[in-house]
Amino acid sequence: MTATPSTTVANFRDLGGTPLSGGRTVLPGLLLRSGQLDRLDLGADPVVAALGLRTVIDFRTEAERADHPDRLPAGARLLVGDVLADKVNSGAMPAAAQLKDLLSDPVVAEEHLGGGKAQALFGDVYRSFVLSGSAQAAYRMLLTEAADPASGPLLFHCTAGKDRTGWGATVILSLLGADDDTLMAEYLSVNPAVKRAFAPMIEGFTAAGGDPDIALALIGVFPSYLEAAMNEVETRYGSMEKYVREGLGVSDETVEALRASLVA
Repeated sequence: MTATPSTTVANFRDLGGTPLSGGRTVLPGLLLRSGQLDRLDLGADPVVAALGLRTVIDFRTEAERADHPDRLPAGARLLVGDVLADKVNSGAMPAAAQLKDLLSDPVVAEEHLGGGKAQALFGDVYRSFVLSGSAQAAYRMLLTEAADPASGPLLFHCTAGKDRTGWGATVILSLLGADDDTLMAEYLSVNPAVKRAFAPMIEGFTAAGGDPDIALALIGVFPSYLEAAMNEVETRYGSMEKYVREGLGVSDETVEALRASLVA
């Protein structure tokens, strides 16, 4: 688990070095996660420039992509897997995709998100990562691309790089052989970077009288969020492997190729 210092990409992390069963690790420099790439500047960011990214997978909604288009390294291809498309189309736009709107009015935020509503909302969003058709298509793409050596180095991201991206990282690392403690540690490790990135928004919200607990519920990640998705996998499928095979439609051969490509 490597916190990679990037000067122009928020929450940029190399999953290389993550410990796996049997004393093995994830190979470095092949599988990266981050927030949006709208400020990527390879001239000012030698860490990212040196990677030679070949594939970028963008999990954001159409509106998010239009507001903050990715900047791509030369030669990299962009693939879109809109995890939340079904939520957006149903009119149930989740908090993960509209942080700025939700934190612009403390009164509205308290009405819709106070008293534990924010945590409940995120639980629902994380269950949708497992169950919705758009999410399943996005994570199927992630696993299929990550299993193909020609696609790497591969970077996948959403807006903050914490929820949609966090679930993608959890699924891959679980398949590669990371235990539950390692999965949770990697998931929670983004909190400091995310809070730094959104500090001005949090400060403005609380200065206007907003409840800091609401802001933190939206900005940060918490064990209960990931547990909601993991419990859904267990309830619906019985194991991560069956979720990947039956829910995502990813073959055992692809999972074996994923392991062959990414495990040291």
